[in-house]
Amino acid sequence: MCVQHFSIPRKKLNSAGRYLIAIVLGIISGYSDIAFLQDAGMMVSDVFIKIFKCISMPIIALSIIVTLSQYNAEGAMRKIWQRTLLYTISTTLIAASLACVLYLLISPANVGGTISIPPGGDSLKTNYFSHLANLIPSNIFAPFLEHQVIGVLLVGAVIGIAIRYIRDTTARVTIANFFKGAHGIFLVVTGWVVKVIPIGLYGFITTTVIQLKEGLDLAGIGGYLAIVVLANLIQGFVILPIWLRTNKIKPFVTMKGMLPALSVAFFTKSSAGTLPMTMETAEKNLNIEPKVSQFVLPLCTTINMNGCAAFIFATVIYLMQNNGMEFDIFTMISWIFIATIAAIGNAGVPMGCFFLSASLLASMNVPIILLGIILPFYSIIDMIETALNVWSDSCVAKVVDEKLKNQLLV
Repeated sequence: MCVQHFSIPRKKLNSAGRYLIAIVLGIISGYSDIAFLQDAGMMVSDVFIKIFKCISMPIIALSIIVTLSQYNAEGAMRKIWQRTLLYTISTTLIAASLACVLYLLISPANVGGTISIPPGGDSLKTNYFSHLANLIPSNIFAPFLEHQVIGVLLVGAVIGIAIRYIRDTTARVTIANFFKGAHGIFLVVTGWVVKVIPIGLYGFITTTVIQLKEGLDLAGIGGYLAIVVLANLIQGFVILPIWLRTNKIKPFVTMKGMLPALSVAFFTKSSAGTLPMTMETAEKNLNIEPKVSQFVLPLCTTINMNGCAAFIFATVIYLMQNNGMEFDIFTMISWIFIATIAAIGNAGVPMGCFFLSASLLASMNVPIILLGIILPFYSIIDMIETALNVWSDSCVAKVVDEKLKNQLLV
């Protein structure tokens, strides 16, 4: 255990070094007058956008299908499953809604200057509302071929839920394993993409620097970052404690008990990797029944992504705003639900929220160049998000445990 803990800083250093090299090379390429370097950087940027668009729809759909189909509680555990799902969806929805409220209050400014919009970019508004109008696809493949994000989310949710109701056990297990295997393939591919993200960062930075030379001003990025960080902090220190208090649970005593797991989550940026520590801490410090912690916490680790929902909402809306898409409060409300569903279906890979946001944007032909500027800040955001996710998991487990104990006492 100690050896593993001491190995983390070295991995962080290596990762930080790769990002630093990519940023420096991108700045050099962008500011140089060498056409080859600038063209190479812009080509890399285009390649990564195409990669995101290629794998975005399948991985979103498969993540949701596997998440909704693989958990099947029977008997006494059915009530625990239902409560866990209710609390998970509710807290994630509140997190996305909080990001929406903060977005309206802070109103982050656009980056100054002109952002290059690809062919078809002037029809983004029409395309977006066509997504809403065509929520029910004409055939099962249409959302994937036409990059209809909402349609893909709907198809994934319907298939995932339907699998659980197949009466033939053999058929149910076979189809569930098929989707699980296909999901595993895309997770492997996504892992490869994440490993070469520094190359993509080089392309994004090069393209951004070229646009900076043409008059792009990044002053507005601070407002966006404030929204993301504040949404996570308010959710963690205000919303979740209030929820615990309404269930007659002392919030900050609970938080103090979970500090060992929250610290590991913060520094490792992996809620899945923190899961053994989370379960042990919850059982020992919060006196949560093992049968509850061993069922609720693994489930929450997969689908309870409060921080991810807030990040997806703020990032998608901010980049849409910067690329000329007009939207009203109804559009933002729609994205609250989309961000919630997407967060629940998050692939659970390193930089999962960042990658998922990029995929959603790229699938709708929204330029993602600004993500190259957000990426250097994402490490800190990811640490806060992961700690929030684990804290939310712990709150859900504690409330479910208290409800179960009260039910037994009655």
